[in-house]
Amino acid sequence: MNVRIPKNTKTRVGDPGDIYAIMQKVLLRQNKLHRSKEYFWTIGLNTKNDILYIELLAIGGLNKVAIDPVELFHLAVSKKCKRIILVHNHPSGDLTPSKNDLNFTLQMKKAGELLKIEILDHLIITETRYRSII
Repeated sequence: MNVRIPKNTKTRVGDPGDIYAIMQKVLLRQNKLHRSKEYFWTIGLNTKNDILYIELLAIGGLNKVAIDPVELFHLAVSKKCKRIILVHNHPSGDLTPSKNDLNFTLQMKKAGELLKIEILDHLIITETRYRSII
């Protein structure tokens, strides 16, 4: 599902803080009840790091969300993106990446290399903070 970028938002990415500023607004738009679930988004970029899309790929449970590589790269391939950023939230507020987070990121980076799509970053976000795990 495509996510609408909040109005008056800078869409050229210079650093992880730029992504967090957008994704924090997206996360805060969720109903308070739904913020207790884990969400996973991909952000497609052009070669100048302008955002082409933000896609919500999955909504999981309290501490887990499952993503298939085909789902992750589908829109990036169809829009001919050369770069993507992965983002998911930790409803617990703990920004520490799990072993699954780290393994998943490594596997997706390898898949991206085969497709010639660079994963620039993978952010874990909460309502007030973020952490890059790449």
